[in-house]
Amino acid sequence: MIEKSEWTDLKYLSGFGNEFASEEPSYPNALPVGQNAPQKTPYNLYAEQLSGTAFTAPRDSNKRSWLYRILPSVRHHPFKKIDNGLLTHNWNDEEPNPNQLRWSPFDFPSADQKVDFVQGLSTVCGAGDSRLRHGLAIHIYSCNTSMVDKAFCNSDGDFLIVPQQGTLYIKTEFGKMTVAQNEICVIQNGMRFSVEVDEPSRGYILEVFDDHFVLPSLGPIGANGLANPRDFQTPTAWFENVKEIHFKIIIKFQGHLFESHQDHSCFNVVAWHGNYAPYKYNLEHFMVINTVSFDHADPSIFTVLTCPSLKPGTAIADFVIFPPRWAVSEHTFRPPYFHRNCMSEFMGLIKGRYEAKEKGFQPGGASLHNIMIPHGPDNQCYTNGVNEELKPVRVADGTMSFMFESSFSLAVTKWANKTCEKLDHDYYKCWQDLEDNFSKLKA
Repeated sequence: MIEKSEWTDLKYLSGFGNEFASEEPSYPNALPVGQNAPQKTPYNLYAEQLSGTAFTAPRDSNKRSWLYRILPSVRHHPFKKIDNGLLTHNWNDEEPNPNQLRWSPFDFPSADQKVDFVQGLSTVCGAGDSRLRHGLAIHIYSCNTSMVDKAFCNSDGDFLIVPQQGTLYIKTEFGKMTVAQNEICVIQNGMRFSVEVDEPSRGYILEVFDDHFVLPSLGPIGANGLANPRDFQTPTAWFENVKEIHFKIIIKFQGHLFESHQDHSCFNVVAWHGNYAPYKYNLEHFMVINTVSFDHADPSIFTVLTCPSLKPGTAIADFVIFPPRWAVSEHTFRPPYFHRNCMSEFMGLIKGRYEAKEKGFQPGGASLHNIMIPHGPDNQCYTNGVNEELKPVRVADGTMSFMFESSFSLAVTKWANKTCEKLDHDYYKCWQDLEDNFSKLKA
């Protein structure tokens, strides 16, 4: 059971990608002054660097932090391979499927099972190779118990975590943070963390292998709008000096899980500084940009975070949201239009009802429209859209849907295609009632 008093009044550092400095208040001056690795550190702590980019990366994109800890992370027993469960990087188990795909809400563990965050990871789809640091994966987590004396570390890439139900209470080497429904967090490559829950919890994860998430360029929008940097929050230093325990480190390495043991908690960082740290963001703070005249602005105006590729303007992955907003466009079909895209679109629903498909697409479920696969509003949405009175209306109140968009063609895993038994084989039928109105008019 979670002790809620440990998670109240948490302090956060404000800003995106800032140079932060934090030390546990009970140990003032734990951060060395004027250098990173003095001969003798304050309080006899160990200095350890965590690098998020190559040492020689340009200064404006160089990511690293210095951690001052009671024991270094190298003090552990050898890693041994363990069962991956439903987590995989094997994209070759199933034949390619070019159809539009939709899943009903993914299951929670049954009441007689105890499943923690790591045990509850299931891979839906992905592309690329983590060994080559190129590609991505999309996972679902579904759990009902907390990680105890255990931490997880992803050596393959960054996790962008989107809770759909249940609050996550996350311990990291940098401090603690709570991440509730309608919030997200990013835990970057190599950072150790543990997840506690107080109810059955479920959500979505976007994992990128190539690089880190950044804020999208605003271009003609100007200096302000979309996700504001100051609304991102990073934990402040907190530690536990727990020893003589059987503490597990689970690492995801080249798509496989390995386990190591040590006799102390890894959350033993008394102070840290740098620009490479986990962070969270409340989606309600997103400043929506939209048309005030006619037609649709591109969905890129709803991008919260992006992981760019080497091809200008093309993302390894974008995280896009569709929040509550006003619709005011004149003489315009307002719902999402019919579309074939050179990017893959994986959609999830956090809460509410998605306007383009109010039936069938449910919170905790998902859909995938892969590269160049046609999609768009169902017949009911289309009919309403061409006949509605065009006056200013609120859209998506009480709703939050999102999209993981990628330049990769995504392969669906065996679990998502068959084992989970959530795939809606009748999804295609939502478009079958679309009529040939042209011929009717001609007649």
